[in-house]
Amino acid sequence: MLGSSQITSDSHDGEALSFSGADSQSVHLPSADKSRNKPLTPSDEQSRKRRELRRKRGRQLKRVLMGLLVLAAAAAVALALRPKPVAVDVANVTRGPLSVAVEETGVTRVKDRYVVSAPVTGRLSRISLEAGDQINEAAALAQIAPLEPPLLDPRTRAQAEAQLGAALSSLGRTRSDTSRAQAALEQAQQELARTQKLVGSGSLTEQALSHSQFELRMRDQEHASSLFAEKVASEQVRLARAALGQDDTSASGDGAQRKSVKGRDSHVDVRAPTAGQVLRVHQQSEGVVQAGANLLEVGDPTSLEVVVDLLTTDAVHVSPGTRVEISGWGGDHALNGSVRKIEPSAFTRPSALGIDEQRVNVIVSLSDPREQWAALGDGYRVEGRIELWHAEDVLQVPHGAVFRYGNDWSVFVLDGDHVRRVPVSIGHRGDDAVEITAGLEAGARVAVHPGDRVKDGVQVAPRQL
Repeated sequence: MLGSSQITSDSHDGEALSFSGADSQSVHLPSADKSRNKPLTPSDEQSRKRRELRRKRGRQLKRVLMGLLVLAAAAAVALALRPKPVAVDVANVTRGPLSVAVEETGVTRVKDRYVVSAPVTGRLSRISLEAGDQINEAAALAQIAPLEPPLLDPRTRAQAEAQLGAALSSLGRTRSDTSRAQAALEQAQQELARTQKLVGSGSLTEQALSHSQFELRMRDQEHASSLFAEKVASEQVRLARAALGQDDTSASGDGAQRKSVKGRDSHVDVRAPTAGQVLRVHQQSEGVVQAGANLLEVGDPTSLEVVVDLLTTDAVHVSPGTRVEISGWGGDHALNGSVRKIEPSAFTRPSALGIDEQRVNVIVSLSDPREQWAALGDGYRVEGRIELWHAEDVLQVPHGAVFRYGNDWSVFVLDGDHVRRVPVSIGHRGDDAVEITAGLEAGARVAVHPGDRVKDGVQVAPRQL
């Protein structure tokens, strides 16, 4: 039992503890520091010194490592806060040719285009020609026949039949008058013959002969007048029958002649004004056409020109003979041309943004041989580049090198690994370069498209273009 046990210990450290109990058994535990009481040998002293030296060196190494770590962190912070060089693209200021041009879309067209229209109103026969067919000058392109008479309603037909009946009656009356005038003429001729015999025998005077001659002339004029009246009545009958759609070959003696004239003029031929090709057929099917209606277009597609519409502000710098480069037409090379004419009148056309622009057509003649643009046709889309100004020896920099600074133009010139802003004066603007008239010399290096970080005096990392 714990109550009957005894625990004894020495008052000195390092001595053993003893436990005793009722069973008279005791347990002795050795002391952990028992060895301290032993005297140190020389080897133990050296070991202790070595351990202390190692501990000291370890503490010194920790201090050095901590110092190096602090220095590295400070260097990293300093490097991070140090401004880095700004990467910029640079290009050289050079001398060379420079052109100022304007590019616009144009279309090709035949120089001499003829629009063939209907000369009269009538029924057009079907046009057998198609676009691209070759034609000769004065060749028949189409035929126009007279229109069929309109249909008559019962009332109109009754009126026309009544007019025909009245015309026939008038013709009968005039024929009767003609017969009576013929009989009177024959009677006057016989009376004149008897009077001449009696005057010759002395039975009648000369006055009677004069009266007979006068009567003969009067009867002759009456007979001629009746013949004219009969002809008028015959034409009235023909007109009335034509209104009814009836042929008239018996109303007058020249009916056969009229029928032959009608057969000869039953249609009108529409002929080609020139030799060439059919460019477009406006009316191919048979049908009624009015006089002046467009039927087809003809021309010579081997004789082409280009029409380019320019802004009037650009057209004032263009003159006949200006060089033009034609591209974007589908071929593998550009075509050469020159301005032939600038139309005197401009027109208004809205731009892609809906703003009205004043434009004018510039006519361009192709200079290259026909073999080089044989694939071009009428109405093809092309891109025209018209040269407004050109010089062979011009001091120039890329477009992206110049920028506005206040009211002036400036560039950033590379000076070592820094840039400095230099004011310049510019002249003509080409497609990719700008003319420098003052402020720079050939061979200098300028920054191209500098960003917001590029300032006067800033350090840069140049990249040569």
